[in-house]
Amino acid sequence: MNKYIATFFSHFDALTFFNLMKEKGIAAKLSPVPRKVSASCGTCVSFTTDSISTFEDCETEAIYVETDGKFSAVWVNND
Repeated sequence: MNKYIATFFSHFDALTFFNLMKEKGIAAKLSPVPRKVSASCGTCVSFTTDSISTFEDCETEAIYVETDGKFSAVWVNND
């Protein structure tokens, strides 16, 4: 399982994504975006899962994988 954070364009999108995670039974946490990662609204959702493919349709700004305290973008919304 990998640790991820998702960033958002708005707080509403962050709350919507957080609630979706709860519906899917995935433990998630709302928190400030780490300083190492830039984001529009300043709120992120951290979660652990095997695959992010089901979340790419959500209104996320980007999804980052966390490895040893470093964040690497694995998906970026180019719209």
